Amino acid sequence: MAEEIKCACDSTNVALFSCSGASNVGQLSNQLAIELTEKGVGKMMCAVGIGGQVTGLLRSAEGCDRIIAIDGCPLNCTKKALELSGLEVDRHILVTDLGITKNKDLRVKGPELSDTLEKVSEILAN
Repeated sequence: MAEEIKCACDSTNVALFSCSGASNVGQLSNQLAIELTEKGVGKMMCAVGIGGQVTGLLRSAEGCDRIIAIDGCPLNCTKKALELSGLEVDRHILVTDLGITKNKDLRVKGPELSDTLEKVSEILAN
């Protein structure tokens, strides 16, 4: 049974957008959004679709109570794509701020995911 993670916002209509860039932190961001979706924190949505101005995806995001953006590195591509599309980001998580150094490895290592998920859960609970 999945461990329950709650967001301090208490909303059930939360959009989760993540980076899926070509690095370890990009892939970790994407995996974090998957894990948070599976744990019921929110619903993972397509950041690339927002950047591509896909109308249906923009409307879905606009209909959410809160938006959480998860970026891998300080380039903040996900947050920028959302903001350039007129969407307000309520919580922004930056994986490199959580002690992970960016590299070109595309595989998420087991302990990195669980350790980072725990840190993200603490952030969202506050």
